Amino acid sequence: MTSRNLAVALGACATMWLGGCSDNTTAPQVEMAEREIAAATAETAALAAEVRQLAAAAGITALQRPAPVRPQLSLLGQALAFDKVLSGNRDISCMTCHLAGAGTVDGRSTSIGQGASGLGTARVHPQNKFVHRNAPSLFNLHVMSPLTWDGRVFTDAGGVVRTPGAPLRAGQRAVLEFGPLSALPMFPVLSRGEMRADAGNELAAVADDQPQRVWKFLMRRLGEIPEYRTMFESAYPGQTFDNMDFAHAGNAMGGWIAAVFAFNNTPWDRMLAGNDDAMTEVQLRGARAFLGSAKCSMCHNGPLFTDRKFHNVAVAQVGPGFGDGSDGRDDFGRMRKTGNSADRYSFRTPPLRNVELTAPYGHDGAIVSLRSWVDHYSQSDAKLRSYDAGQLEPLFQGTVQSTAEAILLTRDSRLRRLVLETQTVDEITEFLKALTDPGARDMRQVVPVRVPSGLSVDGAP
Repeated sequence: MTSRNLAVALGACATMWLGGCSDNTTAPQVEMAEREIAAATAETAALAAEVRQLAAAAGITALQRPAPVRPQLSLLGQALAFDKVLSGNRDISCMTCHLAGAGTVDGRSTSIGQGASGLGTARVHPQNKFVHRNAPSLFNLHVMSPLTWDGRVFTDAGGVVRTPGAPLRAGQRAVLEFGPLSALPMFPVLSRGEMRADAGNELAAVADDQPQRVWKFLMRRLGEIPEYRTMFESAYPGQTFDNMDFAHAGNAMGGWIAAVFAFNNTPWDRMLAGNDDAMTEVQLRGARAFLGSAKCSMCHNGPLFTDRKFHNVAVAQVGPGFGDGSDGRDDFGRMRKTGNSADRYSFRTPPLRNVELTAPYGHDGAIVSLRSWVDHYSQSDAKLRSYDAGQLEPLFQGTVQSTAEAILLTRDSRLRRLVLETQTVDEITEFLKALTDPGARDMRQVVPVRVPSGLSVDGAP
């Protein structure tokens, strides 16, 4: 039975029950409506059971909450994440591009880093400078590895956190309590475009191949603020600030992110737990297609809906690029780390929890709506060749690279000849909305009123 027929049956029952059924001529109608409701309930239960079986076969399980984070560490991490003191010219914080009230992203194809003003889609840079890639969300990173679009922060097979671009010392790795998430905040501060700047401060004067020196200067800044010295020593009992390293700062920010951005109260999770009515019929049909005929779960699996691998899914290259190609405006993705030409244009499979909140999509934000992102996978070669730059903000419309054929040389073979019906695209889109936790829609309550440096706080109440 369709949702529409079920609604009609329920309405008929309500009318008859409210109006009374003393006339025996209405009894068959009541019995018929009740049978239709029972049949619809059984149909929904059967569909939900089928989806659970498909999910189990794909290795998609419930998401566990992170272990509790000690309050003093979380408070330190929150302060650091919002404090512009960590940027070269003290004009941007880690959270400037990860807005708590906007799905922990900024709504831009690629972010605007230091030297700019405003937030989100209203942020502007005087030279119209953008950073290389789309800002990934911060949701559920406590169980995510590798991190970043090209996987440059990860845990190896032996459980050791690796950061090839700026190797950590053994003592620094020993500080990390939350795996690669603890190391992640140590890297935006090294990027000139994101936070460090090219000039005007002592961090900018450090050569790019000396990350340890940048981190040392940052700890010197923090040590000049008495409140931070107290917060660090409270977060790490028995240790003195002067014996700490920037890894302690990264670990604190990682702990705070793990504590506040973990979400698993979604319709999907409730359905997995046995609630047949947690998802709509359309969402259940979309889940069935996602896990079955559409083959989405071949790459989007596990509790976060990602295989943690790297794939080329035929996304057009837009924006400033990453220094690759003849003009430096291309981005070779995973190949930048592996040196393997087969990895050219491959990027990490994005996790899908709360994906509804994190537009635009792709490593460069080339696709602006969730439905368009789903539809892209149907006949993706043709979609790439006919990519519509008109969906982008004006500053990006002239940046589309003419690299479609080069991208298709290494396009994931699983996309070949994949065609989805319009209804299937609609249903999968609705299913993805069932991965949204209502609590993630607006997290502005996590923004502090002030930070120890006294600098302004972006998004402060």
